Amino acid sequence: MDGKLLARISAIVFVTVAITATAIELTRKDEPTASPPVRIVQPERDPLREEQRRCQQLGQKAADDAECLRVWAETRDRFLGRALSPF
Repeated sequence: MDGKLLARISAIVFVTVAITATAIELTRKDEPTASPPVRIVQPERDPLREEQRRCQQLGQKAADDAECLRVWAETRDRFLGRALSPF
């Protein structure tokens, strides 16, 4: 079989497959979503968040503050999904 003939047959097969895939994709109907996304409502006032802000404002001094160490431990436990540590 000649190389040019093989290349032409391959090109025809490729174009046929591409056209078929395009036709299938264009006729496919999108399925509606089951439900709208759920929005999680955050409480207006979070005491932990306020303490985190206070510790942030302390800067380097926060590393020696016992209350900041407690807040960081509670934040870490909340993030990791652990039970709250008894301080």
